[in-house]
Amino acid sequence: MHTLSKLFLAALSLTTLVGAHHPSRAHSRHRRTAGRRQSPNKTYKIQDFYQGEDFINDWDFFTGSDPTSGNVNYQSKSEAQSKGLAYVNDCDNSTVLAVDSTSTVAPGGNRDSVRITSQKSYNGGLFVIDAANMPVGCSTWPSFWTVGPNWPTAGEIDIIEGVNNQATNQMTLHSGTSQSCTIAKSGVSADLFTGQVLGTNCFSTGNADAGCGVEDTDTSSFGYGFNNAQGGVFALLWDNSAGMSIWHFARANIPADLTAQTPNPSTWSTPAGFWSAQSCDISANFYDHQMVIDTTICGNWAGGAYSQSGCPGTCSEMVANASNYADAQWVINYVAVYQ
Repeated sequence: MHTLSKLFLAALSLTTLVGAHHPSRAHSRHRRTAGRRQSPNKTYKIQDFYQGEDFINDWDFFTGSDPTSGNVNYQSKSEAQSKGLAYVNDCDNSTVLAVDSTSTVAPGGNRDSVRITSQKSYNGGLFVIDAANMPVGCSTWPSFWTVGPNWPTAGEIDIIEGVNNQATNQMTLHSGTSQSCTIAKSGVSADLFTGQVLGTNCFSTGNADAGCGVEDTDTSSFGYGFNNAQGGVFALLWDNSAGMSIWHFARANIPADLTAQTPNPSTWSTPAGFWSAQSCDISANFYDHQMVIDTTICGNWAGGAYSQSGCPGTCSEMVANASNYADAQWVINYVAVYQ
């Protein structure tokens, strides 16, 4: 979510996707050979399973100013519940995290939204989110990510992220130490991952925070395409010895072993993104991560890319359009962490 320089990078993708963000990213450092992706042949076991009220009780509601300069007022637990922005659907036990879609807000003002952070932190594992709906609409910037302390020192992993009417998901790693962390370009080896590399150097700072991103090529991986496919699953396999792999599965294509809660990623299809431990010191750059789910409005990326997104007017003006946010909500079936 640290994306000050994403504004600079947004324009490159506009020739292929209206409203999408496909950055050209920073210059890469010298990198080692990527090598073949090797997921361990292992059946993972659940460590933590979050569902329903767990997101209300076992995650913290962030109430500070948006670090990405978004036009939002992040709500406390009690505020979000009283305003109907965070609640559990009694019919299916899904958790809804929404942007306010009824209040009058002046152009350029701040609209109420929700950002939650897991109380527990992690140093690896298989992280899975099953969502039936993600926030959509001009000016929105939804994301599901993990982050360590003292950004960027302990790193950041963006699993789901995009802005405005972006058509496909963007996955990004941000590193912040002197230990090298890069990603091989697409096409180095066809079995590594299916996405398109946006930048090869993961190193990020407050003034250059693009990271090393990969764009999914599946239009059911983000936004309206994701919601029209009845949602789906994203999985991050964080393996300090092998690397980072991220998959997206549309609802109809979720692996049976994942549904059965006995996942073995080595049997799954090629991931959308893969960052090899041969070109990135995973344990040195990523540690003590908490999970974050949020939706901001405008801000550095969505606001900066708005004029080329195909959305009407300005981002500042869109904030005032309450009806624009009627579908700006997460509907989360569960989040699971396996080890």
